[in-house]
Amino acid sequence: MDEPTRVDTEPDTGTDAKAETPEGATETGDTDALKQAVIEMLCTVTDPEIPVNIYELGLVYEVEVTGDGDVRVVMTLTTPNCPVAESMPGEVEYKVGTVPGVREVYVELVWDPPWTPDRMSEAAKLELGFI
Repeated sequence: MDEPTRVDTEPDTGTDAKAETPEGATETGDTDALKQAVIEMLCTVTDPEIPVNIYELGLVYEVEVTGDGDVRVVMTLTTPNCPVAESMPGEVEYKVGTVPGVREVYVELVWDPPWTPDRMSEAAKLELGFI
């Protein structure tokens, strides 16, 4: 397996505060609650050209959370020529890193399998007028 792309870009969000601890998370590492909090944070990242978050668009292929709070996000973009190809992985890493309980974030940008509109959730398809 290839090493994940490590992006160290920190977008300026105007705040250094961390979000509140996810309900149900524990100090020992409730990975299910932490994973849910990470997914909720991913839902705050939107593609600037499409008014739907990256999770509902189906750009996030996998979210892995360890008991130590390490998070691996495997994602793609709508196209390799996407104008946000350099900035979006950094935004994902930064935002996920603000979730309480997250220790390290690794964002892996992949192109296989390629993204297609079939990967979108029903809500995203409805929002974009596909159904």
